[in-house]
Amino acid sequence: MRALYPGSFDPLTLGHLDLIERGSQLFGEVVVAVLQNPGKTPAFPLEQRLAQIQTATHHLSGIQVISFDGLTVRCALDTGSDVILRGLRAMSDFEYELQIAHTNRSLEPDLETVFLATTAHHSFLSSSVVKEVARFGGQVDHMVPPVVADDLRRLFNQSFRQRP
Repeated sequence: MRALYPGSFDPLTLGHLDLIERGSQLFGEVVVAVLQNPGKTPAFPLEQRLAQIQTATHHLSGIQVISFDGLTVRCALDTGSDVILRGLRAMSDFEYELQIAHTNRSLEPDLETVFLATTAHHSFLSSSVVKEVARFGGQVDHMVPPVVADDLRRLFNQSFRQRP
């Protein structure tokens, strides 16, 4: 089976990476689809986000990293994906994700959404929290893969204090 894992991944967090790793064990193939959203100004350009994900997932087999715009269901059909993979951190995520899953199902009735609960020690992570911590010089090595931590340092022109 092939799973589509869509998102903006701006930036990729260890929570995202955990879902990719676990998804690859469940489905064999995972297409990580990075959304090009013209309505948002990302911290990292699309090409850099794709490279970050490719670097962070190089140890895994069955991972494809692509970009897309438009509807997630269209991307799923175009990539031959059987399911859409989504992560849940909290009940608030569930309400939003369930609405999106129902919308996607109304557009493509044969396409299932599979939810995975985020690993507990990653449940506080979000891309926006990571960017906020990095912007103010906080240490993010425990939140993101090394390639992303390096890119965040360069982006915010900071050297983070090392954790004891």
